[in-house]
Amino acid sequence: MTATATGPRPGPDPEALAPGYRPGRTLPLRVEALRQWKRRRTLVMAGVLAALPLVLIVAFAIGGPDADDRGGRITLIDTATASGANFAATCLFVSAGFLLVIPVALFCGDTVASEAGWSSLRYLLAAPVPRSRLLAAKLTVALGYSAAALFLLPLLALAAGTAAYGWGPLQLPTGGSLPAGDAVLRLLIATSFVLVSQLVTAGLAFWLSTRTDAPLGAVGGAVGLTIVGNVLDAVTALGDWRDFLPAHWQFAWIDALQPRLEWGGMAQGAAISVTYALVLFALAFRGFARKDIVS
Repeated sequence: MTATATGPRPGPDPEALAPGYRPGRTLPLRVEALRQWKRRRTLVMAGVLAALPLVLIVAFAIGGPDADDRGGRITLIDTATASGANFAATCLFVSAGFLLVIPVALFCGDTVASEAGWSSLRYLLAAPVPRSRLLAAKLTVALGYSAAALFLLPLLALAAGTAAYGWGPLQLPTGGSLPAGDAVLRLLIATSFVLVSQLVTAGLAFWLSTRTDAPLGAVGGAVGLTIVGNVLDAVTALGDWRDFLPAHWQFAWIDALQPRLEWGGMAQGAAISVTYALVLFALAFRGFARKDIVS
């Protein structure tokens, strides 16, 4: 009697069945990026972000900042009209907590679930596009659009603020100022940290997108869980446990707008966010590799 192999038999070589087939060349990033760019939600989100600076300019023209209602305590909002740099910092401050969560959740949560909802996901895989290749392309494009959205807001705010209030130094609420050139660099650092801190929302949305056929469920679930994290961070009874919540560090970027740049809070916040995000991305790839695609 001869021994037989008990392991799985190797399948046919895809290249032998389809000459010229290369798994790494399926679903190029430029194709996926163009497909996502043509989506109406991409253009709508860009319009919303572009409109926010104009809305704030009108609001300040009508009402104007007033520190008297806060007992004379100065905040970023009170210095919004001092220069274009101050206005850009104010836009980032009022939007980082919630508004900037939405485009990240939308781009990362809609990308796979929408294909399933349209019953086109199985046809993409039958092309054949390897599952890991499909997810990698969609995640890369989703993160790219998320980054573009997050950087678009302060960039447009800086341009609109400069046109409305002039080019000048960044007036700090704590006193003193930063030269305009240094202020732009600090705003770049601050926006970069906001992007890193939103990786948790991106991970949540992307993981949920691989688990459901309803895009709104993935997007809404990611936004809802982010809100829950903010609520938990407000519970002071949790003590030091709040340090492990990504929401606890979401405004650490303000340390970049100080006379002396402080990296401690941003480094801790970035480490927490990246750790959670990597776990969620890994769960998404692992679950999708074993998922029975029926739509």
